[in-house]
Amino acid sequence: MNSCLDTIHIQYMRVTAWRPVFVFVCRELGDTQELFLPMTERMRASCKHPSYVPAAGLDSDESCEGTSEASFKDAIVFDGHPKNNGAPLQENGIKRHRTTLPAPMFSRNDFSIWGILKKCIGLELSKITMPIVFNEPLSFLQRITEYMEHTYLIHKAGSLSDSLDRMQAVAAFAVSAVASQWDRTGKPFNPLLGETYELTREEQGYRLISEQFWGKSVEAEPRGTITLELLRHKEAYTWTNPFCCVHNVILGKLWIEQYGTVEIVNHSTGDKCVLNFKPCGMFGKELHRVEGYIQDKSKKRRCVIYGKWTECLWSVDPQAFEAYKKAERKGDTKKQKQEEVAGAENEDADEMPDVQETVAVIPGSTLLWRISSRPAHSAEMYNFTSFAVTLNELEPGMEAALPPTDCRLRPDIRAMETGDMDQASKEKERLEEKQREARKERAKDEQEWSTRWFQLGTNPHVGTQDWIYTGGYFDRNYTDCPNIY
Repeated sequence: MNSCLDTIHIQYMRVTAWRPVFVFVCRELGDTQELFLPMTERMRASCKHPSYVPAAGLDSDESCEGTSEASFKDAIVFDGHPKNNGAPLQENGIKRHRTTLPAPMFSRNDFSIWGILKKCIGLELSKITMPIVFNEPLSFLQRITEYMEHTYLIHKAGSLSDSLDRMQAVAAFAVSAVASQWDRTGKPFNPLLGETYELTREEQGYRLISEQFWGKSVEAEPRGTITLELLRHKEAYTWTNPFCCVHNVILGKLWIEQYGTVEIVNHSTGDKCVLNFKPCGMFGKELHRVEGYIQDKSKKRRCVIYGKWTECLWSVDPQAFEAYKKAERKGDTKKQKQEEVAGAENEDADEMPDVQETVAVIPGSTLLWRISSRPAHSAEMYNFTSFAVTLNELEPGMEAALPPTDCRLRPDIRAMETGDMDQASKEKERLEEKQREARKERAKDEQEWSTRWFQLGTNPHVGTQDWIYTGGYFDRNYTDCPNIY
């Protein structure tokens, strides 16, 4: 039986002095479906033997036979019996990951971003060093890995036979991908040039790598195309993330808002999902809310999607939705006048609005996704999710298998995670200075930095530049990796 290789590509852009890219391989263990993220071009790989290959296993790219239109060699193949490589197992055979950080976070109450910025007036942006207390003990490469917390939604999309159902699962994945940002006001560490991150979740059927590839300019570019391909169904989906706004950077309590329109397009069927991440507004009524619809290629609305990106997502018939909203509008007329009077007293404030009651479920709705609860002690761990807590875990034997550029080996992040803030600050300054000196040496020798695991290509669905995974990472030959730490 041939396996089907699904792919997802993410090109992530944000305002900063670096731009990360990453690739992952994912496979649904139950029916040999695979998922893999090469950053760009569609992969057409067909594994003729969907069983685990002991000679290759997790340590090689040579894990199945197949061909690819991109320059990726081959995708990994798992059987239905995850291997633990000596790590402890739970009773059900699923690998156990840590549930807490080594030390609680350092209090930020005595620090002010505005106080720091006042001292930096007139300085070049790339030369401003923020106190480490405003960081969280993750690299940005690890932070974007949180996109994969709800991987089961991609597995679900690949298993569904109806294109409308698949679009609903993809929409739920797109919304779930930003859910971990709520209350996460700590700044991840800037990746160093050449830094990498690898995450293998064999029990969930995927692995990923990421690589930092640019570090000499500052860009503010509101784009970043995500491409998901379900090759079993010969479908390709693309979308971009909503805008993210951090309030009260100067004064007050920091809080995060997602807003903007996200369009998910199925380039194979012509179906489209339009999601409106609503701004909270003056009275906070729309805080966290998402509403949208799915239409077919004839532009007929097939279902309505609603919920909160911090909680859950539902789908319902368009007629039922309109009837519910009509009744709701009648009941809201009196409330609106009361809110306007109360809001007028505070119209200049940027305080975080009170979170409204949870999502009211419209009769006949179907649940698409619900967020997992955060750990009870999350507030003492930078408001990490359970998934985020595991991302910097360095298990026994892992250091010998990882490249020397992996985030887990960064001494500043490791020191901060263990609560040694002084050492973390010293290491951060040392690494930044080392990076500056390396840049000067390259400029002196007129050498350009070249990526190790990716190359530029073109996204065939949207026609924009994208990055292709070149293969070879899982062969575990890292002798030519740079010494960045």
